[in-house]
Amino acid sequence: MMSLISLPALANWQTSLEDSEQRLILTGISWEQYEQFLQVFGDISTYRTTYLEGILEIMSPSRRHEISKKSIARMLEVYLEQAEIDFWGLGSTTFRVKEGEAGKEPDECYCLYTEKELPDLVIEVIITSGSIKLLEVYRRLGVLEVWLWQNQQLEIYYLDNAQYFLQEKSQLLPNLDFNLFCQFINHPNPRLAMKEFRQKITN
Repeated sequence: MMSLISLPALANWQTSLEDSEQRLILTGISWEQYEQFLQVFGDISTYRTTYLEGILEIMSPSRRHEISKKSIARMLEVYLEQAEIDFWGLGSTTFRVKEGEAGKEPDECYCLYTEKELPDLVIEVIITSGSIKLLEVYRRLGVLEVWLWQNQQLEIYYLDNAQYFLQEKSQLLPNLDFNLFCQFINHPNPRLAMKEFRQKITN
């Protein structure tokens, strides 16, 4: 039950970790309990939460996870700046919809062209698979495009007729050279990666 989860308990769980991505799965959690959890722990950046139909997943991201998501976000922002596309980075803001019984804190997310209540594009890095289907959560939230980085590959899913379909390139950013973009995600030097990618897309 939610009442058994305390701040010290989560703190002990966190301090027991090294650099591995860990997940805590709770079942039978009502929407009210989920919102109560967010009120208590929502400002603790150590954790990311996902909720879907009574299942609450709490994830503590690893160093590798955070490096990858920041790298993808940096490259995307370089592209958006060079393409003169207005964007609003919303980071790991919690999004939820009661009617759909779904809630999520993305690794990174963006509104494109205009600021909106929900992001147009989210980025998720998957080191270890969780029990909750990410695409189903985002489908219920109505996010148009989801980028999944897993096994050193980036997959793009676009929402069409209430279903996600795997795409060869971004539908929101059709002029983005996806193959070139992916070449810089694992660059060993973030500063040089941004510099070299910017040079490539301006030539």
